[in-house]
Amino acid sequence: MADLDVSVVSADQQVWTGTASMIVARTTEGEIGVLPDHEPLLAILTPGEIRITDTEGGRLTAKADNGFLSVEHNRVTIVARHVELVP
Repeated sequence: MADLDVSVVSADQQVWTGTASMIVARTTEGEIGVLPDHEPLLAILTPGEIRITDTEGGRLTAKADNGFLSVEHNRVTIVARHVELVP
């Protein structure tokens, strides 16, 4: 199975980049999970957590304000006005 190439950016900096096996984020339509080979998607994010499972099985959580999530060809781009990693 392929991996997701993920980039998480805020208005002024790149917060995290790497490969992942799954992304979960809150959108205006509800919570969405993204796995490799997901159909192309553009979604509007609502304030909340973004959960990333990396390819080693580790978990990373970021807190984001409004923004968007784009998925195309196993590339996931998350852009928000403000994003920070949560310990």
